[in-house]
Amino acid sequence: MDKFCIVTNRVKDKDLKVTNHIKNYLEKRGKTVVIASEKSEEEDPLFITRKHLSIIPEDTDLVIVLGGDGTMLQAARSVAYQDIPLVGVNMGTMGYLAEVEEAGVDDALDRILKGWYEIEDRMMLRGALEGKKDYSLNDIIVTRYQGIATIGYNIFVNDQFLCSYYADGLVVSTPTGSTGYNMSAGGPIIEPSANMILVTPICPHTLNSRSLVFSPNTKIDVELLPGRDGNPMTAISSFDGSGTLLMHTGDKIEIKMSKKTTKILRLNKVSFLDVISKKFEK
Repeated sequence: MDKFCIVTNRVKDKDLKVTNHIKNYLEKRGKTVVIASEKSEEEDPLFITRKHLSIIPEDTDLVIVLGGDGTMLQAARSVAYQDIPLVGVNMGTMGYLAEVEEAGVDDALDRILKGWYEIEDRMMLRGALEGKKDYSLNDIIVTRYQGIATIGYNIFVNDQFLCSYYADGLVVSTPTGSTGYNMSAGGPIIEPSANMILVTPICPHTLNSRSLVFSPNTKIDVELLPGRDGNPMTAISSFDGSGTLLMHTGDKIEIKMSKKTTKILRLNKVSFLDVISKKFEK
């Protein structure tokens, strides 16, 4: 690898100490390093926001992401079309996706330059609504747009009606996203290299609140229903907490496995169970 791009969350690396250290470390070893040319509302080129995706050069060999899992998800959506691997430096809390800790940056960079790593393909989801589409590594969440009223929706599996729910929302996630909102909503934790689609209701108004697990080739349609009083409803579908599509009564969002994948660079041959165990200790 010769060309690197650093994506930094300035909230996590306020003084750019880690960013500059990585840049200097790689440049001293003859590597080309650029900073993602994303700009925030403050015109700060190093700050990742939920309103703008980073612009990452197409000839980049590896994207080094400084922040937490949220920053990793933003970078993953940025490179979905470019097939560029990512490695995360965890400066957040949980860090399921960003496996390199700040104290181990030098060792991680050294291992990368020596080629001591593996590239793991992670399944992504594709959501489409009225000609608009977007992609997610973690999940697509359908939830109310305003107010506190529950929303009703029909779930169709491969064009066959499955069930209806009235709930605060619905999480459709990948195995990678199983440790995110899906887990908080009571859904199962799935080994991230698996391929399957999880559907978990958020606080459903029903005695049946089980998650549903489908094969990766399944197509899930979520149709927004009128309110209990018959009034029109508005909901929002969110892609990894960033990209959004607005939904109105009768709209149906189609969700299925994407042909695109996120490539995660893995340095540690640590089992997923070990990672989960350590995170639960925090």
